[in-house]
Amino acid sequence: MPEPDDAGPLSPLPAVGARASREMAFTVEAVARFAALVGDHNSIHLDPEAAARTQFGRPIVHGMFVAGLISAVIGEELPGLGSIYLGQTLRFEAPVYVGEMVAATVEVTAVRESRRIVTLRTECHNTAGVRVISGEAVVKVE
Repeated sequence: MPEPDDAGPLSPLPAVGARASREMAFTVEAVARFAALVGDHNSIHLDPEAAARTQFGRPIVHGMFVAGLISAVIGEELPGLGSIYLGQTLRFEAPVYVGEMVAATVEVTAVRESRRIVTLRTECHNTAGVRVISGEAVVKVE
């Protein structure tokens, strides 16, 4: 790994309590594109008639697609560019229905300055305020 002098200055570490969030609408088209990209064509996500026969009653968004919104916040906003995922726990607490808007929020809960490692509380909520995903991420900040 290059020394900081060789690679340029390091990004500043965020403070404990720093927060960032981002919203996204999970449209029918976006869900179909995600299914095609990852190869998960489960009818619960794509077929309204099949989904109607499940406990959800209508199509739901892939949980990992919703969780990807957390990654976008981490990689683009907090800690931001140069963040490298070391780990992420996820707890899927409620479904996200196709067509819903979701906000992902990350909050810094710990900073290990010597290793440049940041721990983040990660949550996603729908517009009704229902938490749909919770978890914790650990990232290295370059």
